[in-house]
Amino acid sequence: MTKKKTSNSEEYLRMYTQMARIRAFEDQANKLYLSAKMPGLTHMYSGQEAVAVGICEALKKTDHITSTHRGHGHCVAKGAEFKQMFCELLGKEEGYCRGKGGSMHIADQANGNLGANAIVGGSAGIATGAALSAKNLGKDDVTVCFFGDGALGQGLLYEVMNMASLWSLPVIYACENNLYGEYTKVEEMAAGELTGRAKAFGIEAFELDGQDVLAVNNLSQKLVARARNGEGPFFIQLNTYRYHGHHVGDINREYYRPKDEEKYWKEERDPIINFGIWLAKENIATTAELQTLRDQVNQDAADAVAYALDASYPLAEEVDMHVFI
Repeated sequence: MTKKKTSNSEEYLRMYTQMARIRAFEDQANKLYLSAKMPGLTHMYSGQEAVAVGICEALKKTDHITSTHRGHGHCVAKGAEFKQMFCELLGKEEGYCRGKGGSMHIADQANGNLGANAIVGGSAGIATGAALSAKNLGKDDVTVCFFGDGALGQGLLYEVMNMASLWSLPVIYACENNLYGEYTKVEEMAAGELTGRAKAFGIEAFELDGQDVLAVNNLSQKLVARARNGEGPFFIQLNTYRYHGHHVGDINREYYRPKDEEKYWKEERDPIINFGIWLAKENIATTAELQTLRDQVNQDAADAVAYALDASYPLAEEVDMHVFI
């Protein structure tokens, strides 16, 4: 865990809380799927919490992000509330998209989340367009484009990185390398260095441990400040791991990744556990205090689910509203 001064105790505890909130949300979302209460399916973010939190804690509310099909963590990290998120997953009127976006298209415009995207790499153009808009309007807003390693096979990403580099746009391309593109190992689908793709366009590229929230946040603060100053774009490869399958129905994973690998990441590399150990060691919070915090977060998530289950569906007359037909 990267060392920092403990004068920022409040910020550290907020990062810990945000990671715990993401984990609690995903645990409840999984329960909703397994109990057949949630329509469709979801792609869980558990295990990757340090990436979303480390980056989003470096952003202002007016800054923008774009997300992926595995987007709940980004949404929570950017400031979304549990009740509206669960309402969205359950197709309820009080959801962020009035129940019409669901898990893979959830958005929260008020907090700068331009939306998740079911198309792999599909948000790269949206993020780059947002950065271009900010520059043309003379704003100092920064956009972060979250995408997985699988998106490195999409031509759109390279087209927009080329544009962003030519026009020095305030955008950060954050590649969450969780080692698998759906069911395929990264080394079996991406030749060469991942950061080399950005470097080819003259974009500064960085690689770091995506399980270390302090390292992620430290780099993110520096790059965000530089992007505001007109020095963008940037590319970050964040090495991380998803604990569950590609989606909630991907239960038997032994044919493409070993159980020992999953055990190692969960027991030795968990971002929440390891950050908690660091917080206790630095006397920022005791183990008991952190447990109390997690208990409260888990209760908040459970209460939000109960609220969403009882919430109302949109009126039938809204079926063609707020959608492209």
